[in-house]
Amino acid sequence: MAPKSFYKYKSGSMKLKKKKLEKELIKSQEGAILSYFSKQATTSNVDEDGVDMDDVDREDVDVNVVGENVDVNADEDDVDVNVVGENIDVNVDEDVDNANKDEDDADGNMDEDDADGNMDEDNVEVKIDIFDPRMWEGLSPNLINELVKKGPKRDLTFTKGPLDKFGRRFSSAMFTRNLSNKQSCDRDWLVYSKELDKLFCFCCKLFKNGLPKGSLDGEGYVNWKNASSRLKDHELSVEHVENMKQWYEMRQRLNVGETIDKVAYAQYMKEKDYWKQVMLRIIALIKYLAKHNLAFRGKKEKLNEKGNGNFMGLIEMLGEFDPIMKEHVRRVTHDELRVHYLGHNIQNELIILLADEVKLKIIKKIKQAKYYSIILDCTPDKSHQEQMTLIVRYVDFNSNPIKVEESFLGFLVVKNTTGKGLFDVTLEELKSLGLDIDDIRGQGYDNGSNMKGIHQGVQRRFLDINPRAFYTACGCHSLNLTLCDMAKSSIKSKNFFGTIQKIYTIFANSTKRWQILKDNVHGLTLKSLSTTRWESRVESVKPIRFQLADIREAVLQVGENDDDPFIQGVATTLGETDLGDFSFLVSIVIWYELLLKVNIVSKKLQSKDMILDVAIEEVDKLIEFFKEFREVGFAKSINEAKEIAIELGVDPVFPQKRRIRRKKQFDESSSEPETLLSPEENFKVNWFLVLVDQAIVSLETRFEQYKEYEKIFGFLVPKKLRELEEKDLKSCCNRLQDALKYGEESDIDADELFLELKTFETFLPRCIMSPFDALAHLQRDSFFPNAIIAYKVMLTVPVTVASAERSFSKLKLLKTYLRSTMTQERLNGLAILSIENNMLENVDYEELIEKFATKNAQRASRFV
Repeated sequence: MAPKSFYKYKSGSMKLKKKKLEKELIKSQEGAILSYFSKQATTSNVDEDGVDMDDVDREDVDVNVVGENVDVNADEDDVDVNVVGENIDVNVDEDVDNANKDEDDADGNMDEDDADGNMDEDNVEVKIDIFDPRMWEGLSPNLINELVKKGPKRDLTFTKGPLDKFGRRFSSAMFTRNLSNKQSCDRDWLVYSKELDKLFCFCCKLFKNGLPKGSLDGEGYVNWKNASSRLKDHELSVEHVENMKQWYEMRQRLNVGETIDKVAYAQYMKEKDYWKQVMLRIIALIKYLAKHNLAFRGKKEKLNEKGNGNFMGLIEMLGEFDPIMKEHVRRVTHDELRVHYLGHNIQNELIILLADEVKLKIIKKIKQAKYYSIILDCTPDKSHQEQMTLIVRYVDFNSNPIKVEESFLGFLVVKNTTGKGLFDVTLEELKSLGLDIDDIRGQGYDNGSNMKGIHQGVQRRFLDINPRAFYTACGCHSLNLTLCDMAKSSIKSKNFFGTIQKIYTIFANSTKRWQILKDNVHGLTLKSLSTTRWESRVESVKPIRFQLADIREAVLQVGENDDDPFIQGVATTLGETDLGDFSFLVSIVIWYELLLKVNIVSKKLQSKDMILDVAIEEVDKLIEFFKEFREVGFAKSINEAKEIAIELGVDPVFPQKRRIRRKKQFDESSSEPETLLSPEENFKVNWFLVLVDQAIVSLETRFEQYKEYEKIFGFLVPKKLRELEEKDLKSCCNRLQDALKYGEESDIDADELFLELKTFETFLPRCIMSPFDALAHLQRDSFFPNAIIAYKVMLTVPVTVASAERSFSKLKLLKTYLRSTMTQERLNGLAILSIENNMLENVDYEELIEKFATKNAQRASRFV
């Protein structure tokens, strides 16, 4: 063999030789020797043009076959052959010694090539689809056997091809032959290529002798005008009948294992099954690690080495019990394999393949539902990148009963967090997923100005291109902001939560003081306050409300025993003055009652299948609770606070404040009586009533938009539908038509909807109370199309962004400090597998292996 070339670019002579070798590559594949056969010596290496291939530098040769275009450029010594499924692939040695370049590395370092998951330049990837008619002339015997057994592939969902210049096209009716007695039979030999828009005869193209005798066994038939007569002439020809006979006989011999090369073929099938079993186990391990948010790799990536990570560790563990994996581990450790599918590139590829399968199922459901809503939210990750989560809400008709789903479709890196920046990223992603922007019927965001802004926010920009994309602010965020308004309503409220946080801080900042707390308090533990966590306030107030005596005792012990004089003073004042004040006891009783009720409503709104009418009902109930509590809540709280005061040994009266005399102005009458309030009345007027009134006003203001949507969709609730008169029902249908109209297009027709709902209400069973049940009942009867659309749109409008917040919890588990260099593609793959793990159970692993084999594990024989 000639020495390696040290020139950066190939010479002109080398390029000419390369072009000549292209013509011979397909023929050379027919003599492919699989890796489990012994090598055969070659005595001659001269092509038909007289070029000695030994003169060609093997390091400068690469093989890249896509369709019929061939590029020769591969190193013979770096090529190894293994079989996965029925596909053959060339892959360079996956050198596991370079495994330290990894996003799960403890030191956080990663090589560029590892980060993007790409193969080395010397790696060779040959993609041959054996079901593509263009590949049938150069298949190896083993691949021909596989193709004969499986037969041609036919997409049953594809019924019509593109129109040609004469307005004619392919039709799936050509697959059927109509006999003179009006019976029909399937033309199983006929193949249509969507890529070429041509017809082929499977058996004639595969088994033809000599030159093609027509288009069907050559470059393909495309004359749609005469297709019917041409197909009839072809299937009656002698050559076609002989080729059909050869196909059927060969398929029969393969099924019973009686071919001439049956021994070699049996060995081939055995090795094929071995690799499929190995891949099934590798996929199962990847699924397990992704589902449980575990890191895959450690500092090393070799078997039986310390610190090789979870994936290699599970491979070793499985090898102790499973015969297939035990044999695979033995082959790898004894260097019998150079391609073992345990490397990080294969892991990334399988993660992405699994995630793509799940994403395809989700998108299929979304397109089946037609209408959908988007839910967006942003947060920074460990690598200080702004991540925006994309959640899609839609009605799932495949479930029984029908339900609303909120599915995760990925994290999007955002560099511009303005309304325009977020809108552009979202719009581009929706288009790449194949989702129609005109089908958006809802938007759900938090209360950030870049999201909800009425002039430059994301919701405004979507409304500009699709006015039917109804925007709703997150109900849970709105409730949290209501609590923030209540906490800022007066100085006493601010001081109350300052005291709550001070109690937690005293104990949390010292292990010694925390031990004092544990010695005195044996139930609920103290929690810190947060302005963003929805449950933080009630969780912080609850342990103090029900364990006030024990917590006060612990605070007083800190004041007596702590070494820090400052902490001593703070703890003593806190225990004797603040926690011993009757007004604080009344405050904590009132606050816990209000926070508990708000938290119950918040938890209900966080449900994925929460819909507008239920949310409106819950908010109305909460407002009624505050109005009722305003009248009777204060007296009830006083009684509960007195019981706590007796337990603490505190005088159950409000402290008398020093009266501050205000200097009267010159125009004020000195004889005008001054209104004096008792300490209890002063506490009620200046704190309690202010607090409750602020809650009522905030709820009515922040949920005002819900009321607007109730006017549009509220009449669809079965309970209200039964009570409407015809005049009112007609008016509601017209209002809904106007809301769902854009330009000349409208989702529904008001007159038809009125007639459908009028008929539907007559036969509506009394047991149906929710819109879900109503839609399920309508779905069984296809003669209510407008009513079905109306209910679908109603159920699609989001109520909260709780699903987006839940996806951020997964983000924190996946992209940790040690995994901060993880690529975005891998992050999205792992996130989808973890969040949508229920859909992962339905993935067909056999089909996944076929796709993996077609994409990256097809191996070509080495040529000589």
